[in-house]
Order: sequence, then C-alpha cells, then structure tokens
Amino acid sequence: MEPRPDAALIALEAIADGGFAESEAVVEGDAESLILHRDGDAVRAWLNVCPHAGRRLDWAPGQFLKSREGLLVCAAHGASFELVQGECVAGPCRGEALRSVPVEVRDGYVWLAG
Repeated sequence: MEPRPDAALIALEAIADGGFAESEAVVEGDAESLILHRDGDAVRAWLNVCPHAGRRLDWAPGQFLKSREGLLVCAAHGASFELVQGECVAGPCRGEALRSVPVEVRDGYVWLAG
C-alpha cells in the first residue's frame, strides 16, 4: 500500500479486524487522541477519554483492553463499553457513553468524515 496521505488517520489494514488503534486528530479545533475500532470494512471512532474520570482508556499508548464479551475496557477503572454506540454497560460510568467522532473509510484509509 502507498504511504499514508497526510490527512488520513490510518490505513485500514493497519487495524486488525475486531481490533483497536489510536490516532491523533484535530476535532473541533483541539488536538485529540482517538480510539479506532475496525469491524470488517467499517471503522468507528471515539475520543480516547473515559467519561468516568476523563482519563485515556489505553493502558499504554495505542494499546486497548477488550473483554471476552467483546467490550472495550478502560484500563484505569474498568468501565466497559459496547462497540456500536460506545455506551458504558458496566463499571463506574454505566449509562454514559464515549464521545463519537465521525470517520469514513475511503481508498483503504480512515479519514475524519465531513
């Protein structure tokens, strides 16, 4: 695959199917860390901020925990998020949700949408 275009977040093939990746992007004028989750040819993205305590969800840069049940787990306090809407279904922020960031897959790369 060709080198990543400057505006793309990441190459789709760089994210394992069912896996996660982290990317930096400017969202509403602020530099943000994003969690990217690949499901086949689709990618969902959320801000890498747990609604419980405002901390990053990764246990090391770009390394995320996934439960046996297929939930994204916050490394700090164990909040668990489903991977469609980013809703917290277990842990200290149950009923809250990760902040979604619209992305699209185009030409083999993940881009901010819009």
